[in-house]
Formats: sequence, C-alpha cells, structure tokens
Amino acid sequence: MSTSSIPRQPATAEPVTETTGHRRLLEQLRADGVRYLFGNPGSSEEGLLDEIARFPDIDYVLGLQEATLVSSADGYAQATHSPSVALLHSGVGLGNAIGSIYHAMQRHTPMVILAGEAGVAYEPLDAHMSADLVGMARPVTKYATRAVHPTSVLRLLRRCRKIAATPPQGPVLLVLPQDVLDQPNDEPVVPTVVPDTRVVPQREQVREAAQLLAGAQSPVIVVGDGVATSEALPELVDFAETWGAPVYSSMSSELNFPWNHPLNAGLMGHMFGETSGAAVAEADAVLVCGTYLFPDVFPLVTSPFRPDAQIVHIDLDASAIAKNHPVTMGLASDPRLTLRELTTRVREVATDADRAAAQRRTEQIRQRRENERQTKLTQDRQARQEVPLRMSAVAEQLAELLPDDTVIFDEALTHSPELTRWLPPHTPGDFFQTPGGTLGIGIPGAVGAKLAHPERTVVGFTGDGGAMFTFQALWTAAHHRIDVKLVVCHNASYRLLKENLVDYRMDRGEHNPTAQFPWFFDLSAPRVDFVDIAAGLGVSARRVTTFEEIRPALGAMLDHDGPFLVEVHLEREVNQTPEVQEVKQP
Repeated sequence: MSTSSIPRQPATAEPVTETTGHRRLLEQLRADGVRYLFGNPGSSEEGLLDEIARFPDIDYVLGLQEATLVSSADGYAQATHSPSVALLHSGVGLGNAIGSIYHAMQRHTPMVILAGEAGVAYEPLDAHMSADLVGMARPVTKYATRAVHPTSVLRLLRRCRKIAATPPQGPVLLVLPQDVLDQPNDEPVVPTVVPDTRVVPQREQVREAAQLLAGAQSPVIVVGDGVATSEALPELVDFAETWGAPVYSSMSSELNFPWNHPLNAGLMGHMFGETSGAAVAEADAVLVCGTYLFPDVFPLVTSPFRPDAQIVHIDLDASAIAKNHPVTMGLASDPRLTLRELTTRVREVATDADRAAAQRRTEQIRQRRENERQTKLTQDRQARQEVPLRMSAVAEQLAELLPDDTVIFDEALTHSPELTRWLPPHTPGDFFQTPGGTLGIGIPGAVGAKLAHPERTVVGFTGDGGAMFTFQALWTAAHHRIDVKLVVCHNASYRLLKENLVDYRMDRGEHNPTAQFPWFFDLSAPRVDFVDIAAGLGVSARRVTTFEEIRPALGAMLDHDGPFLVEVHLEREVNQTPEVQEVKQP
C-alpha cells in the first residue's frame, strides 16, 4: 500500500490548544540556535519541564546540583563563545548557584540563567520558597529582570540574550513565574539581534597612542580575556614582537597569548597587589588590553606605575579603562582592530634604534625564559619517580599521549605551573582555566567544554578541594555519556591556602622557620577516595600513586569510551617554604 493511501486521522482527534508561554519560550531558544538547556528541575517549572519533552532538538542536560550545573553551562559558553542557557528552580536553586554565577560574572561568561517561580499572583502571600530572585542575583549578574506579563516574555528573553552576548559579556537572569508562562502567548518568535560592537578609534588617536609607546626602553604589556573574546591573539603577538615587550596575563581564563612564545611572561597572580604591581613597577610604557587594573583579592590602593610611565589602555568595556588607577590614554575599542592599527602606527614612528632595541629585548627575554624553562624541566625529570608523585611526572606522560587538538580545562591550581610547563597552551580554544575565586569549575567546566567539542579529546584537571564542590557533574557525564577525561590532583590538603598564608605572614613580617599551618588545612584523615566516588556516580576511574602506574592509567583513560577519572596522589608540601611544618588535628 502506498503512503498516499494511508488514512489520515480526523482533525478533531487531538484538541486544539492555545500556545502558552512555555512553548513560545522554547521556540525562541530554538530560533536562537540553542542546542542545550542545562537544568535541575523543580516544582515551580512543571509546565516548562513538560513542554521541553516536545522539543527533541533542545537537549536537556540534567544536573544534580545548581552550582555544578551552572559551571557546566559556563564551560560550554567558554568553549563556544556563545551564550549558554541554564534553568534553575526558584530561590533555593538560584541560591545554590550564586557562587558559580559570580565566577561567570568575573570572567565575563555569556550566559542566560532562567529561574522559575510559582507565580506573580502568589507574591503578596509570602508563599513557600518565594524570594526576591532579581535582588539575589543583581550583584552577580550583568542584568537581572522578571517577566510579569505574557506579552513580554520573549521580549525580555531576547533582551537578556543580547545583553549577555554584548561586550563586556556576562551572565544575566530572567525570572519566569509559572502563572505568566501558563497564559496564552502570541509574541512573535524572531532571532535575537546581537549588535556588532567592533569599533576602532580614529586614526589620529591611534597615532597619538603609538607616539606615546614608541621609543620605550622597558615596555610591558598586560592583557586579559578581552583579547580572547575579540580573537585578537595574532594581532597581540604581532604587536608584542614589534614593540619588544613581555606579555603578562591578568585574571585570564582563556588563552590570550601563546605560553610557548618567548615574550610570554606568564600569569600575574590574583591575590596580592604587590605581586601585580611588581610586574609594571619598572616599566616606562605599559599597554593594557582586555582587562582592568588590578583584579587582585588584596589590590594596591596606590598606583604601582612610575610617575613618568606612559600607559595606554584598550578595552571594549569603557568602565574597565582607568577603573582604579590613572592612565595616559584610554581607547574604548575592539582589541583586535585596534592592535592591528596600533602595530602599523608604531612601525611608522619607530626609529632604527627603536627597532634594534626591540629585537635586543626580545632576544634577551627569550634566552632568559628558555634557560629558566630548561632548568625546571631538568628538575622535573630528576623528580620523576619521587613518591608522593610530582604533577610534572603526570604532565610529561600526557604530553606524549594527548592528541594535538586536545582541549585542556585547568583547575590544577598549585600544580598548574608543572602542567602547563609540559603542555604549554598555544592555540586559541585549546585551553581554559579558572582565574581563581570560585572553586569547583574543573570537572563541570570540562563536561561543558566536551559538549561543545564532542569530536575532540577534552581533559579537565582539578584539585581534591575543588572536586568536592562539584563532583555531582560526574553523574551528569555518566548519564549523558559525555566522553570527558578528568584528572584529580589529590594532595590531601588545602595547598593553595598554605601558599597564600606564607605570603600573608611574610607581607606582615611575621614569617619564621618554625611557623605552623592550621591543622584544618590538612585533608588526609580520612583521605577522600575519588575512585569510589566516581564509581558511585557511574564513572570509571583509576588511582595512581607511583611512577609506574602513570602511563597505564592515562592510557586506560584515553582509550575508554565514556567519562573516565584518574586520581593522582601528589606531594603536598609547599616547596617555596620547606621549613614550614604542619600542625596535625588534635
């Protein structure tokens, strides 16, 4: 029988119902190309949750805890440079997620966070779980609002997506009362328009900036994630080589400058202003691009720059320019376009002596960095078989085993220097890291990055402390068969707190060889068993305690079809101050 002869069902077989806000909202997400909706379900979103089942082209990524869920959405947005969408449950779900949203705000993650609530009609009744969700989220979002009428649900959703995606990017919140979404909705569904903000200053301004910078004898460049967002890495490399200046990365969560480039000066740190200030203290000219000065936990309250230093600041975020310390010239413009034009103008005004000096500085920096790198690599090789293991022993093996297009999501923290020494990031989109502050981004961030790049190997690194905040993401990876690879750097201590306490004591002039660490920095009694935790959440895992176990475990991880975790027992001493002893718990 041909298909044309198959009898049709009567038109009245299924009742015609009006389209509600639930369906319209999902149609809007579809129009904007949203592939994944990261969610943890709750009773005040029942209508929307029921409707999602009718949208097979939008996958609901189920998370078991909201902070973990938002971190996965964060990792997905980082890897795609496009707004991700998360659905949270009322005030309790939003409250759980606040720390992760704060992290997204600090690193300018484009993200639309939807939060359900019972309804506008119940607001005067102080209903159970009711809260001022907009007020809760406002300090940690770029924009927060609430839909109160069915004629403006999609209007607000498009506004939120536009704001999230427009530089400076960031998370936004839209509160969705269920009684508003329950009502018929005839709003038009049209793709969100995100304005193109790529602008370049007038040529006269760029020429003035070039004249300020040309001829510098000790130049320095400070960059942040605005460079990666603008896709300005090639232009930054060209400018740095032309100017002969070392490049420091400030609060970077992406690759803003190749780590294997001779002019890479590394990360500035984020704790103490004295550390950041030292990087620019001797500079007679500084170019700042894609960040503000200085995003430390304990920042300097006075300017660290020389009084005669020429400082040029480029950022699409006008509020970041001269935010804390005066600069000579600020250009509210796109980093990629501006750096390209600035390099041309610097070459025009530079003298032969300037060019020779730039080449000489570059060669001097290259030799110094290469000598330092070779010294550290030699030390790493000498310590290969030490027990407890060094992270360098694991990183050396990974450097041989990982495919060239591997994506690294790094929250190894105190072990990151060893990891990146053997696996120096050099290609945009291949490396992400936590800039500090919120712990627990490593596992869920890698899960999100793998969703963004299913065809590539994605390896996430975290510490034992950070892993305990968001290990629920292991279940999500197992449930959705997300083939992510994970390494837990298990030193059974809050090692970063030890290092920061040493710096704090030294800053106050209180450090001495017999100083002791608080006993509660120790996490060895009992030692957390991440192999058992992974197994309990459906993820295969192996433990590594000796050099001989490293390669077989890493090979098993990479060969496994599905998520896999390797727990590596690492040394826990603070190498910078070996004389500091721990106090055990009484």
